[in-house]
This record gives sequence, structure tokens and C-alpha cells, in this order.
Amino acid sequence: MQIHTALTYDDVLLVPQKSDIKSRQDVDISSQLTKNIKLKTPIVSANMDTVTESKMAIAMALAGGIGFIHRFCSIEYQVKEVERVKRKQNIVIDNPFIVSPKDTLLEVKEKIKEYNCKSFLVTNEDQELLGILTNRDSTFAKNDAVLVEELMTPKSKLITAPYDISPARARELMANNKIEKLPLVDNNFKIKGLITATDIAKNYNNAHASKDSKGRLIVGAAVGVRGDYMERVDALVKAEADVIVVDIAHGHSDNAISAIQTIKTKYPNVEVVGGNVATAKGALDLIKAGADCIKVGVGPGSTCITRTTTGFGVPQLTAVFNAARVCLKYNIPLIADGGIKQPGDMVKALAAGASLAMLGGQLSGTKETPGPTITYHGQQYKISRGMASLTAALSRPDAKENISNITPEGVEARVPYRGPVNNILGQYIGGLRSGMSYGNARNLSELRASAEFVRITNAGMRESTSHDNMVL
Repeated sequence: MQIHTALTYDDVLLVPQKSDIKSRQDVDISSQLTKNIKLKTPIVSANMDTVTESKMAIAMALAGGIGFIHRFCSIEYQVKEVERVKRKQNIVIDNPFIVSPKDTLLEVKEKIKEYNCKSFLVTNEDQELLGILTNRDSTFAKNDAVLVEELMTPKSKLITAPYDISPARARELMANNKIEKLPLVDNNFKIKGLITATDIAKNYNNAHASKDSKGRLIVGAAVGVRGDYMERVDALVKAEADVIVVDIAHGHSDNAISAIQTIKTKYPNVEVVGGNVATAKGALDLIKAGADCIKVGVGPGSTCITRTTTGFGVPQLTAVFNAARVCLKYNIPLIADGGIKQPGDMVKALAAGASLAMLGGQLSGTKETPGPTITYHGQQYKISRGMASLTAALSRPDAKENISNITPEGVEARVPYRGPVNNILGQYIGGLRSGMSYGNARNLSELRASAEFVRITNAGMRESTSHDNMVL
């Protein structure tokens, strides 16, 4: 048997190139997630239940990346998380929240809590616009039994517009009439959508964000490969998730291949990420099954113990090299998932052929991650865990295993609280830009083309970090 050497990020460095780049701000870090989706920042947040729900996905999209909402929850919960992202900002809200003129103020207050929305369009059963109820209309009402029709601004006083109004014209109309809500109606005054001043401003102010054709933030969502996974896919497609992630630890399997084929057969236009794999053959089989992007990494995550539990895995740099040969041939993007501990590791992954980097452990502990902040010995922490850990396996909605039958392939950990995720993203984006200037690369394609790796020893690794001083 021939035993090959496999490497990870700490085993190598990139050789600096003669550079004519004047400023690191001159480089383009955009990359494809799929052939049809391009991100301005090549970073994806992991589909882990201690990393990505709607708050993280929103922050990632606003930063130019994308978040993948985990599947370890009910279908209804995951759909609501997707909808929260899609509703965060819109040029046009296709399905604005509505109330009936006969609803009481108490009923409206319950909807305010449920939807986190303070303004509602008022309609009859035929979806005809009758008026609008804003926070200004209801704030000073003294009786919760009062009806909406007594509080609303009637349609005779409303400024409306047709559904096909341009964003620029809508902005002008709202500015001239000093209104914050612009209902969109057809010739029969039936509601077709809503434009808000807040969303208009957001779309003009965050041009760097990852958005769909309607100006909404983009978001991905994970599904499994067994049981009711197609029911979950159906619900996520209906909720307009932009990407479906087939989430399985061993992606080079009949289960994963069959799931990808089934999804693409039913929804040929839905973007599908397949994984995880660690070999060229694994990447090829998922591409042939219909995957639009390949997720690479078996065992490199900070909370993963698959390699020590099973004896299987491939060190991450070699895994990326192997899969990249196939992905580049078929023009399929590759996500390097796991093993990234600092910005330089992400630069190495992208130079080795990855299109994007998935971060899990490095985003753990940030404000946007799910779960409460806890205090231990005077220090604030948040909980992080691998999705094959014991507690993760027991907490799944469809968990049926007896605890004695579970063999964990992940661990639970407490992570120091790190504040807003933008603090972390800023370090990684800055490190990437600097790295590209060292490689004389104006874009990620040039970074891959010019990359020259050298192996280093343990002494070289020690030399690469701070040494011989007392770090403040």
C-alpha cells in the first residue's frame, strides 16, 4: 500500500510575489457561490445550530457573504428564520402583513409581537386595500377593544402606486409626499406589494450586501437526506431560500447523491450545495448528481472529532487541492469548510482552489449566534458544539436513538463572547486583501494562478507566530 502525505494549513506558507498593487483596497474579493449567485465577500457562515440562524444570516448577507441556516429544528422554525432574512430589507415586499378592519387593537398588538412589525395594510376578504394602520395611529389609543377601522388612515387619504413602479420613482414619490409606506395596487385597488422608506434607504446605503433580484438579502438553508427532507425542501423553496444545502457528514454516499438528484429533478432551477467530501472522486460524483457547489471538509472543524472517532478524514489543504481539480474542470464553486483558525488559513484555502471559506468556530461566541450569553468565573461565554456531538444528536426534532447507541463525532465547548460578528469578518476580509497584495493578485482567480506553496517545519510554524516576547 502506498501511503501519501496529506497537508493542512499549518504545514505550508504562500511565497510572496513581486507586486504592483498600490493598495489592498484595489483588489476584488468577490466570488461565485454557484454559477448564478455571486458574493462580494467569499465567506459563508456554517449551518450549525450554535452559529447560524436569522441574525447571523442577516449579518453575513449585509457584509457581502451568506449564512446557511441549520436544519436541527422543526421545518416551521427553519422557514420562519428564512423568512426573517428575506423580510429584513426589500425594495418591494410582495406579501405585506395585513389586518382586517374588524380586528381589535388587542388583536393587532398580538400580531405586532408575532411579526415584529408595527404597521399593517388593512384589507377586506378580496385583498382590496381599505387603509393603513401605522404605529402613529395606534400608539395613543386607550381602549384595546377599539376596531382597526376606527384607527386606520382610510384609502382616500393614501398615496399608492402600481406594482411596476421603479425604485427611483418610488423614492421620489415618497419624498415628495413625505410618506414612509407606499402600497402597490392593481387597477381594482387590490394589494400587490408594499415599499417602505426604510427599505429604500437600506438598499441605497448597503450596495455591498448580498441581495436577490428584488433587493432582498439572500440566505441558504440546510436539509438532511432521510425522512421528511423533501417536505423540508418544499417548504424552504416556498419561503424563497436562495440556496439549499444538502447537509451530511459523509457526502460521498448514495444517500447524499440520491438527495441531490431528487431535489434537482423536482426543482431544476434551485441552487444546491452538496457535501461534505474530501476527495476528487467525491466532488465529481456530487457534481454529476447535479450539485451547483461542493462543500469540502471531513473532520477539520474545531468542534469535530470524526477523525479520532472513526480514523477517517483528509487534512484540509490536501482535501481542497484534490476537490478543486475537479471543481475547476467543471466550473463548479468549492467551499472550504473547516480548519480555518485565522485569516491566513482562509487565504491559503482560496489560493488552493476554494471559491469560498465556511467559518463556524471562528464565528462562535459572537453576538449574532443563537443562544444566550453565560457567565463563568467572571467571563462571558456562548456555547458552541459540533453537529455530531452528543447534545446535538439528542436535541434534534427527529431524535430516536437511545443515548447508549450514540457515538459522538463532535464536542460541546464554551467560547469567549466576541461581540458583533463584523469584528471578526473585518479581520478576515482585511487579511484576505493583504494576502492578495502579497500574491500580486487583483482577484481570486489571479490568487490561485500565482499561488506558490512551500512546506514548512514545526520550527517554521513557531517562527510564523509571535515569539520571544511577552504579548500584551
